[in-house]
Amino acid sequence: MAPLPDGFSYAEWNATYNALSFGIAAMGSATIFFWLQLPNVTKNYRTALTITGIVTLIATYHYIRIFNSWSEAFTVASKDGGDYTVQLTGAPFNDGYRYVDWLLTVPLLLIELILVMKLPQAETVSLSWKLGLASALMVALGYPGEIQEDLSVRWFWWCLSMIPFCYVVFTLAVGLAEATSKQPSPAAASLASAARYLTVLSWCTYPFVYMVKSVGLAGPAATMYEQVGYSLADVLAKAVFGVLIWAIAAEKSAVEESGKLLPN
Repeated sequence: MAPLPDGFSYAEWNATYNALSFGIAAMGSATIFFWLQLPNVTKNYRTALTITGIVTLIATYHYIRIFNSWSEAFTVASKDGGDYTVQLTGAPFNDGYRYVDWLLTVPLLLIELILVMKLPQAETVSLSWKLGLASALMVALGYPGEIQEDLSVRWFWWCLSMIPFCYVVFTLAVGLAEATSKQPSPAAASLASAARYLTVLSWCTYPFVYMVKSVGLAGPAATMYEQVGYSLADVLAKAVFGVLIWAIAAEKSAVEESGKLLPN
């Protein structure tokens, strides 16, 4: 929890306010959608889809907490019909909720992808542990730098967190390529490939947003870009990624059901 800079314009405050509102709406509606779709996939893929909904539910909760903390940290008023002015109330803005959210959801995101790919059991267990622990370590190493104003300290923790980050990204981009090619239909393989690369793409936005305060930006503008950037990246990495997980589960369920209907 770091103190907010003073001097926010209404546009900067409002951009963050709207980004957090969008996060709540996207994560909440995605949760409802995923769980409503559970009866429409076969038993093999319900665990993956359930975890997908848990991820967005956790994210919804934390976005509500971040949104409330942001609202309580400011007073926004217009005097005599003039422009809105934004002032700090003195209440702390707790952005640590993001890291609590990521510590819980990032390993689950990777596990749901592994489960929906339906790999051999031993490989599923091994990859779930390796990627889950590496992603949790990545988040844990990033937090000490996030709350620092000293740029050298921020860069130090950024470099440490990039070690497990690179391992996870390499595994997604290269290590799972063979498993993707073995999916039961071309459509399933294409969707699995899209899910892997969407994860890589959305994840690559986080290190750049993290560096916003390390490349010359400071004050309200840096805070706004950070909050908006993280919010958009979260929606891609959780809600949109979850839609791909559902699509993979639905496609593979259809393939398996059609196989059962074929005459012997």
